[in-house]
Amino acid sequence: MSNLLLMPAAVATNNSNQFEYTDYEEVVEQPVTSAKSYVSFLEANTNRITMDELKTQCVVPTWANQELTISHQDFIESVWDAAQSFYQGEAITNPDVRVSHIVRGRTPDALGKRASELLECEKTQFYQRMAFAFTIPTIYETIDGQRLELCVGGVRNYNDLNLYRSSKGVEKFSVFVGWRVVICSNQVLTGQGVKLSLEVMDLKQLYQQVMELFNQFNPARDIHLMQTLSNTYLTETQFAQIIGRMRLYQALPQGLSRGIPRLLITDSQVNNVCRGYYLNDEFGGKGGSLSMWSFHNLLTEANKSSYIDSYLSRAVNATDVAVGLNNALHGDSTYQWFLG
Repeated sequence: MSNLLLMPAAVATNNSNQFEYTDYEEVVEQPVTSAKSYVSFLEANTNRITMDELKTQCVVPTWANQELTISHQDFIESVWDAAQSFYQGEAITNPDVRVSHIVRGRTPDALGKRASELLECEKTQFYQRMAFAFTIPTIYETIDGQRLELCVGGVRNYNDLNLYRSSKGVEKFSVFVGWRVVICSNQVLTGQGVKLSLEVMDLKQLYQQVMELFNQFNPARDIHLMQTLSNTYLTETQFAQIIGRMRLYQALPQGLSRGIPRLLITDSQVNNVCRGYYLNDEFGGKGGSLSMWSFHNLLTEANKSSYIDSYLSRAVNATDVAVGLNNALHGDSTYQWFLG
């Protein structure tokens, strides 16, 4: 753990939860410029977009009273600025942004035109769903020969909002901080590093809640969990038993599934885990055995086929399942059903 050294700029005084935040108005005006991003994630079901394209090619939806919502780019910049402040002095990459579910429209002066007659300047668009991530490569650790870097990001889904309200309502975001495996961009997320439903009224509240998430996150705890996984191995028979139970889980009657921990991975993603066992060069089964660390990576690799709105919850669930199964192998009863 010698590489793990965090020097946050926003420090809790006297071990309390009170921060002295950097003045917000000064922070958000800083441009997002840093090392080139090499984060690759969620490539299925999404398209990559740049910050410049978000600002120049996409409109910002409004509430029914015509008040603007928080734009995707403002969300990204607010989280990026919070990371710049909290992890002051560390290298931070530029955000990699993925979008899906485009909504196309037109300007008011083009309402009577056919779609084929619209000029480019008369077309409007925005994306209902957006996810982004960036890494902090100077904060890293190594597990089982694989480099992990601290990673921060977020998810926005306009479907979570009722834009038909007569007045502005709360806006909902998801934000995370965790680790990312460099070689494959697999995400390592636990519940303590993720806020799946962060509700705010403005950017100042968003910035403050992101800073609070950074402060409560314990990166060493997550590393310890992953190192524990790397010390436990599944036999091929145990792996097959777990995969079989995962398939059964999808068809369990409601009464039977209540007493079993949640499994959010889909049947098609279970198939990807099976293929990864044989074909994945970094995390496949070697000599018939598979470490729980590798099993976790097979789950998170399969999660890359998820849609944006379910990506984070499944990433957290993948860690819960891997840690739960690891505990079951050592006698805990919570996830024992998956072992047969």
